[in-house]
Amino acid sequence: MVHLIGDLQGCDRALARLLEAIDFSPSRDRIVVLGDLVNRGPASLAVLQRLRAFDGAATCLLGNHDLHLLVVAAGLRRPHRSDTLGAILAAPDREAWLQWLRAQPLAVLDSGWLCVHAGVPPQWSTADTLRVADEVHALVRGPGFADFLPLMYGDEPRRWHEALSGPERWRFVINALTRMRYCSAEGDLEFASKETEAPPGYLPWYEIPDRATRAQPVAFGHWSAQGLIDRPTLLGLDTGCVWGRQLTAVRVDGGRREFVQVDCSEQARAH
Repeated sequence: MVHLIGDLQGCDRALARLLEAIDFSPSRDRIVVLGDLVNRGPASLAVLQRLRAFDGAATCLLGNHDLHLLVVAAGLRRPHRSDTLGAILAAPDREAWLQWLRAQPLAVLDSGWLCVHAGVPPQWSTADTLRVADEVHALVRGPGFADFLPLMYGDEPRRWHEALSGPERWRFVINALTRMRYCSAEGDLEFASKETEAPPGYLPWYEIPDRATRAQPVAFGHWSAQGLIDRPTLLGLDTGCVWGRQLTAVRVDGGRREFVQVDCSEQARAH
C-alpha cells in the first residue's frame, strides 16, 4: 500500500498512532510525507529517527520548516521563539541528521500523484516541476549549498522565467515548492496575505484555471488553514496536527482512495 501523509512538524506520537491505524509495515508498504517533518511540535528528532529507520519505505519531501532547520544549524538565523529544534541541534550526531535531511527531495511523482510541499506555479508542467526540483535537490545535497544558504530567503523573483539562473532561479524554485499559497494567473507569487484571504488579483495556486498541471493529480501540504482538500485531481493534506486538529493519511494506490485521520488534540494542550 502507498499512503500520502500531511505535515508532521515534530508530532511523533501522532505519527506513531497514524501508522498503526493504517497498519503500516515497511517491508510491505510505502509512505510519502509531504514536507515539514520538523518544528513547532514536541519531538522533531524522534520524527526523523522514525522516518529514517524506514529507509526506502518512506519518501520525505523538504518543507519550509525543514529548510529553516538547515539555516539555523548553519548559524545564519537565530531560532524563532516557537521553534522546537533544540534536540536535533544538540544531538551528538546532529550532522548525520542534517545530511539525511539534505538528501530528501523537493518533489516526487508517486502512484500517479505529483507530490510537493506547498504548490506548483501555473507555468510548470509535471515534467518541469520534477526537473527544477531535481536541480535544487542537487544543490541542497551538494557542496555549493553552504554558499547559497545566505541567499536563500527573499520574495524575489516573483515570476518564473526559464532564463532565470543561479541564486534567483534556485530561490524561486524553493519559494514555489515550499512557501507558495497564492499566485496570479500570470504566475506571480504572493507571500504577504493571510492564509484564508486572497488579495485582489490572486487565487490559491490550485485555482488558477489554466495551470499546466490542471489534469495532473497533485498532492500538497503546507496550508493548514485550508484543512483537508479532497478533489479528483487535488489533495491538500495539512490538517493542522501541530495545532491540535488531525494528522491525515490517504491511500492512493489501487482503486478508491481511503482516508485515515488521528486526533491531535493533545497538541493543542501542549501549545
